[in-house]
Amino acid sequence: MTPNASSLATSLVQSVDWLAVAPPTIAALAGLAVLVADLFLPERRKHLLGWGAIAGLALAALALLPLLDGDRSTFCLTTGAHACSYTADTFALVIQFLVLGGALLTALLSFSALDDLKLPAGEFWFLLLSSASGAALLPASRDLATLVIALEVASLPAFALVGLRRGDRLSSEAALKFFLSSVTATAVMLLGVSFVYAATGSLHLSRIADALTHVDPRLDTLAQAGVVLTLVGFAFKTAAVPFHFWVPDTYVGAPVPVAAYLSVVGKAVGFSGLILVTVLAFPSYADVWGPAVAVLAALTMTAGNAAALRQRPERSFSAVRLLAWSSVAQAGYLLVPIAAAGYADSGRDASRAVGSTVAYALMYAVVNLGAFAVAALVARTSPANRLADYRGLYAARPAAALALGFFLLCLAGLPPGVIGLFAKVTVFSAAVDAGLGWLAVVMALNVVVALYYYLQWTAVLFRAPEPAPATGTEPAPPTGPAVTRPRAVPLTAAIALTAAVGIALSGAPQLVLRFASSTLL
Repeated sequence: MTPNASSLATSLVQSVDWLAVAPPTIAALAGLAVLVADLFLPERRKHLLGWGAIAGLALAALALLPLLDGDRSTFCLTTGAHACSYTADTFALVIQFLVLGGALLTALLSFSALDDLKLPAGEFWFLLLSSASGAALLPASRDLATLVIALEVASLPAFALVGLRRGDRLSSEAALKFFLSSVTATAVMLLGVSFVYAATGSLHLSRIADALTHVDPRLDTLAQAGVVLTLVGFAFKTAAVPFHFWVPDTYVGAPVPVAAYLSVVGKAVGFSGLILVTVLAFPSYADVWGPAVAVLAALTMTAGNAAALRQRPERSFSAVRLLAWSSVAQAGYLLVPIAAAGYADSGRDASRAVGSTVAYALMYAVVNLGAFAVAALVARTSPANRLADYRGLYAARPAAALALGFFLLCLAGLPPGVIGLFAKVTVFSAAVDAGLGWLAVVMALNVVVALYYYLQWTAVLFRAPEPAPATGTEPAPPTGPAVTRPRAVPLTAAIALTAAVGIALSGAPQLVLRFASSTLL
């Protein structure tokens, strides 16, 4: 080998920082281990796979601790300007904590669902861990190729999780609708990415940002089209209106724990990707995406709340549908600070706005997972999961009713759910500081509208139960609430854990903002 060839080969070789990539790697390896173990475990011991999945997710979350001492990057270019494909900075660590924590709580919710719905344990835990590994990879991705790959690794197993109830028509339809909408979003996004690459000659976010500041005038239209199409692809993932149509049917057709996972982890993936491409890659095109995201935020929160108001208590799955439409409305609130970042005067102001989104996402993740956990508990005895089925829940299960009431008040932004109020004020302030007064007014009106259906559901919990019809025969002995079954212990633990975290954060809400404000990109 000639000296020049040897030096070139040396320049292309780099070491991998395995500590930096440990969280998604551990989740992926745990998924493979669960899948292999499923081949050898007898049916009566399949529940051990779930505990193995929880252990893998907990270990992946613990792997975040050594990364708190500073930013770490790997898979970097060895020639020319410094640019890396993976960076474990504060923003990435916070979102990875949210993702892995949400996946861990989803795993706790899933034990009873596996029993009740007769889902294949090995496949379920493998798909959940695989999706979690992709979701943990995405916030640390710093080039468009890695972003798209991470997004698909997070999404593809989710399609299968939604359709895992074999022979169930609703489940199959939900998986098909979710798959087709997501594939369309990916196709649009890839077209946008190709346009951006053609205009800038790079896929790394930092180099794209530099190139877009002095793009060739002949390629300016191509670059603008690439920016818009890339954002449209992420708008599908975040369930922003008008790209939200897949949400209600997907949540209804999926097992309740999977719906909870999509509402929190799936949303975190979409929003973290949207933040990365807007704030890091396209800051010079803020005049394009800033107003667009502001309009999307207004449409999304308004459409979500309007649809949630129309849910009839006696309709099958109306509780899950209300949570689905509520999640659409909450996506609108989450978009507000991202729009504000487009109007920021400096990078620090943009980062502060992003911190507001992260703070809101952390609050939303805790209380929404808690609400879905109670919905999963009620679904064990009332599979239709109607809002009417929650009437008198306090008389039957006081702790679950109080927890759900607290979660709904947090989502509404009312005391004692102080953390919900604090998060909404933070988002509202971001809009006002950015000069988006009209968007702040739209948000305030939507918050008032949402109070109606949140308080209506809360009131139902404490009403007297419906009197049992007189049949002249003794009622069958109750099978006992689901919380007494061994498989429901993790479900009860998930409710207790989310309630405890929500109460703690309501006592010290400034901790969330301080934590999220440190996520400067």
